[in-house]
Amino acid sequence: MSQVCAICGKAKHVGGSITRRGLAKKKGGIGMHVVKNVNRVFAPNVQPVRAKVNGVTKRLNVCTACIRSGKIEKA
Repeated sequence: MSQVCAICGKAKHVGGSITRRGLAKKKGGIGMHVVKNVNRVFAPNVQPVRAKVNGVTKRLNVCTACIRSGKIEKA
């Protein structure tokens, strides 16, 4: 299943996950240090939905933000 919303075009984005160790300076430590920096993918919450498009029922992959906001009419 494609991870792209059929309504708004929301898709996967690449980002990073930083792992830190140590006690923060404001808590009395010597500061947080970066231990690991890992690339990761942020995927949208895309669901298969049966929706009415121009009076015809179609199966679309739609993100939950579009479903909640009422941008589609469920069939």
